[in-house]
Amino acid sequence: MPDSPAHIGATPLGDAVGFLAIKVGSTTTRLARARLRALGLHVRSYSALAVAAASGPGASQREIAEYLDIDPSQLVALVDELEGNGWVAREVDPTDRRYRLIRATAAGTAILADAHSEAAAAEDEALAMLDADERATLQSLLHKVAFATHV
Repeated sequence: MPDSPAHIGATPLGDAVGFLAIKVGSTTTRLARARLRALGLHVRSYSALAVAAASGPGASQREIAEYLDIDPSQLVALVDELEGNGWVAREVDPTDRRYRLIRATAAGTAILADAHSEAAAAEDEALAMLDADERATLQSLLHKVAFATHV
């Protein structure tokens, strides 16, 4: 029996785009998890913070959950964690007082700069076997598929 499961890649599953995308995502997530841990962040909380920071005046929890493709109830715990660390603030939506906007604080923006660097380093490690053109092509294709409007 081989020391690694590499021989399993010869199965039809090894050629399935969805499976391959998940494998790449799992590898990148595992590497990022180790790097972000030192900052007190998890991959999902980093992602939620990054979306909140990118949204300028703030995004609703529903918008963030939808963008990250996670259940809104899971996002509540992430926002609680981020808020507890002082990295985001919940504010009343001035256009609809029933909603709360999640906004990155100055402290959140500061930690996010370090987190972006660590996440980028994890991605560099995961994609080290690709040259710059291959990586740009992969990123472009994944972006096209990830943000396509599905019917």
